[in-house]
Amino acid sequence: QLQLVESGGGLVQAGGSLSLSCAASGRTFSNSAMGWFRQAPGKEREFVARINWSGSSPSYADSVKGRFRISRDNAKNTVYLQMNSLNPEDTAVYYCAADPTGRKYTYWGQGTQVTVSS
Repeated sequence: QLQLVESGGGLVQAGGSLSLSCAASGRTFSNSAMGWFRQAPGKEREFVARINWSGSSPSYADSVKGRFRISRDNAKNTVYLQMNSLNPEDTAVYYCAADPTGRKYTYWGQGTQVTVSS
């Protein structure tokens, strides 16, 4: 079992930056790939970024590539999402998720709101 709690969301002006954190409790965090997803009002949830258990081979959605950076600290059971050059299209609820088997995101956080004003 994993419990995930996101933090760090808020209101920022276009061009600004935010750093999200996702704190995990449970024994399988260090063995799990972790992902960030987002859901904007009226839209489906979409993939943002993923990082494997060791912290290598990050992958990103094209819409955030070059602006966002995913990282993790297994000693702190935490995964991060550094978001730079934010624009209003990045406004969404951001969720972290854990994929302990490499096949499916099984555990989800409750989400944190990110709002980018123009």
